[in-house]
Amino acid sequence: MADVGTRVVFEDDKIKVWEFNLEPGEQTPVHTHTLEYIFYVIDGTTLEVFDADNNPLAPLELSDGDVVPLRLEGDELVVIGNESLRVPVTHSARNAGPNRYREILIEKK
Repeated sequence: MADVGTRVVFEDDKIKVWEFNLEPGEQTPVHTHTLEYIFYVIDGTTLEVFDADNNPLAPLELSDGDVVPLRLEGDELVVIGNESLRVPVTHSARNAGPNRYREILIEKK
């Protein structure tokens, strides 16, 4: 499985901070989230999300400044505050927008 971000920018015994970038049309490898996390969108776009078998799920419209907290619930990630929005812990994402997507992702250990 792949990492959950582009590169680690900080880590201690409580959190791990990732920089995450996707160019237009770029897709992440399939990866699995094993920790709850929150992300802050620097440059938003539309992300197409796919399950482990590359089946498309609902796209995510993310805007500059969005903050998205997620918790683990079995084999799903659930958006806190919008519990109807769920994605499998194992997935990939593709930047479907015309601009680079950038976020900071913070995993809680």
